[in-house]
Amino acid sequence: MSQQHLLEAHRVVFPDRGQVELEQFDVPAAGPGQVRLRTEFSLISTGTETTALSGSFEPGSHWDSYVQYPFLPGYTATAVVEELGADVDGLRIGDRVMARIPHASHAVVEAVECFPIPAAIPSELAPWATLAQVAYVGAAAAEHRLRDSVLVIGAGPIGQMSVRWAAAAGVESIVVADIAPRRLELAQWGGATAIVTGDPADHAEQIVEACFGESPRVVIDTTGRSEMLPKALGLVRDRGTVVLLGDPGSPSEQHLTMDVITRGLQIRGAHGPLLLDVEAETYRSFFGLNISGRLSLDGLNTHRFAPKDCAEAYRLVSTQRGETMGVIFDWTD
Repeated sequence: MSQQHLLEAHRVVFPDRGQVELEQFDVPAAGPGQVRLRTEFSLISTGTETTALSGSFEPGSHWDSYVQYPFLPGYTATAVVEELGADVDGLRIGDRVMARIPHASHAVVEAVECFPIPAAIPSELAPWATLAQVAYVGAAAAEHRLRDSVLVIGAGPIGQMSVRWAAAAGVESIVVADIAPRRLELAQWGGATAIVTGDPADHAEQIVEACFGESPRVVIDTTGRSEMLPKALGLVRDRGTVVLLGDPGSPSEQHLTMDVITRGLQIRGAHGPLLLDVEAETYRSFFGLNISGRLSLDGLNTHRFAPKDCAEAYRLVSTQRGETMGVIFDWTD
């Protein structure tokens, strides 16, 4: 492709383990069926991206194949359509869209991978839709029902979205456990009916009381910590379901307990790409619930960084995770 068809752009990159840089790169023109996007805001997925940055995963794990340095972090952004390739229908230049793209000022993607954003949704909040899609996979595995009870372990971004899907589904008791008071407060704003500060295994009686005298039917573990599985198995109701929504860096360290057999428990894995075939429908539901007031995003964005300060952004989410929630890069300047 000739040089005049290339656009100078910038993107965040992890050159190697523990390293963060903003680098320049060239973006080609949009080809047939593609669009070129100009990013407005991108949202850090703190669990995924700090694991990739630290390299804290074991050989042979899912992470080992996913993270290859240099690594381009990020997978959710609000962008504006800047150029249309041939044979693109349904999009126009200037449209705001959701896109699964890394943290970058520009990107070229397939047009069918873009989802229009309703006018009522602010651009800086729209990237939460992709994290909501990840959490939706967990909600589908949980099979929420009316008058249900659920314990969500971990009140980070995916935990927050898990709480909101449960509330939208009519779950009666939504208990959330975390060590960070600010995150628990945000979970309450999102629909949690009770909170537990600290290790949930140390507060089993409090959890039962919050679920009207029974253990929760569903426990959703969003932490990605291997040691949490035995605790989750001990907290769920007989014949209940434990949903593993977090992705541990060391899966070989996860261990079952006798609860699985003796109490007839079900363990269900939930990973974002499992339901990508309903991604557009999930986005539509997420935006619709937000517009109607049934799913609140209030307060979720806590920090905003210019891309040039990307190293500081990752230092913050790596060392002070309990003080953060939505950390966004602003590409509009």
